[in-house]
Amino acid sequence: MRLETVSVIGGGAWGTALAQAAAMAGRTVSLVARDASQVDEINTSHANARYLGAQKLHPAISATTAAGDADIVILAVPAQSSRAALAALDPVLLAGKPVVLSAKGLETGTLQRQSEILNDMAPDAIPFVLSGPSFAMDVAAGRPTAVTLAGDDANETSALAAALAGPSFRPYAADDRIGVEIAGALKNVYALACGAVDGAGLGASARSALIARAYAEMARMVSAMGGSAATLTGLAGLGDLTLTCTSVQSRNYQFGMALGRGQSVEAIIADGAKLAEGVATTPVAEALARSLAVEAPLIQAVHAVLSGSADIATVVAGLMSRPLKRED
Repeated sequence: MRLETVSVIGGGAWGTALAQAAAMAGRTVSLVARDASQVDEINTSHANARYLGAQKLHPAISATTAAGDADIVILAVPAQSSRAALAALDPVLLAGKPVVLSAKGLETGTLQRQSEILNDMAPDAIPFVLSGPSFAMDVAAGRPTAVTLAGDDANETSALAAALAGPSFRPYAADDRIGVEIAGALKNVYALACGAVDGAGLGASARSALIARAYAEMARMVSAMGGSAATLTGLAGLGDLTLTCTSVQSRNYQFGMALGRGQSVEAIIADGAKLAEGVATTPVAEALARSLAVEAPLIQAVHAVLSGSADIATVVAGLMSRPLKRED
């Protein structure tokens, strides 16, 4: 399998950062963006100031508004935009090609994972899932970052991981696509919860307890979906959960802090909050947990706060009054 050229679909912060990582790994990269002025800036100034400030981009990156043929395709658009982005691509360009899915979220309405959406839109593509503790600015700046790359064929996954590995970006090959996808989606929900706990001034002890219980709840969801709970001990599970639930760089954590201070979802968005994938994923995850008969009180609590049916104080009181049981 030839793995020399890369097409990154999505010119936002994460897409640009992954283009940077691929270029630093020695690949020739085409970054596909919708905005012609953004494309011109990347090609002439080697920068994407709107998303990455003054960070200079690798000269092996070129930008375009139309996707062309490439050995590797990386889809780097928001989770709720994946279907539309794939619909805009010629399925022939994806047939037999490794498609790396980097969005962390479940689709509204269908309850589908990102690889299920890819299967709908381009059934002949080869799905891989990239997830783990990583912020776009760190990756673009060449700061040490380790992530998980999950695929169905061990040899192909290892080869792809090697092709994308650079001096500061290290993908670890794995085989549990389902577990990696579910962990990546749910950690955003729990980051909203942790941000809300801190925003409400409930203390570090409460946040730590929440992370631990979130880990147990995530394991139940992963197992019910057919993934391996063991996946959660690695980068895509514990690593990403810890980062997203504790860092103010996390958009979901920031959004949760605003919720904890008493702001409504509408007010937070009106104030110019950046996209927080967990906001769209939470009701999907809640519906998914119900359909699987999985006990998920934390997901339900976040859903109640986002929908406005309960405030933080009420939710916390409800969680603290749940019947005592042995820790699982």
